[in-house]
Amino acid sequence: MGKVLFYSMVLMLMGACKQGVTLEATKEKEEEFFSVDSLPKPNEINAQALADLKEWQEFNSLETTFESLYRVANREDLVLVIEDLIEKQKTLEASAYPETFDNEQIKSRQKVFKTFVLKTKGNLEYRVGVKESTVQMINAYNAFRNQFNVVVNSKLDTILILSE
Repeated sequence: MGKVLFYSMVLMLMGACKQGVTLEATKEKEEEFFSVDSLPKPNEINAQALADLKEWQEFNSLETTFESLYRVANREDLVLVIEDLIEKQKTLEASAYPETFDNEQIKSRQKVFKTFVLKTKGNLEYRVGVKESTVQMINAYNAFRNQFNVVVNSKLDTILILSE
């Protein structure tokens, strides 16, 4: 009787220990990457502003890099595009602006765009809210592009206004 009791206790302890040490496959949760089709499209720049921007090489290289954002397929591609956007934005910031667009309205929109590019980079590093920050970055870029249209379409003569 003692042997039966001993073996039953051993079996119960082994069964209890095995339940506590259940091996779970620690799968790294696959990050679900967003679809680039769900991203807002860039605003159009009118023909007059495009004519002035055609000669601004730094802006054209930023445009080319920004267009590559719509061709990313995974997180690593997005990291590369964001890094390239940061470099192109720094080059644009240091460049000579065309006379038409050398004003604080354009430069402030560019700083906002830079802020959201850096926010997206940070979210990529910490793997949080990448889609939301990417959409915010695109909206900031659209505001930057739209400001070119506003500046070109604004025909107020500031000298006449300030002369009185």
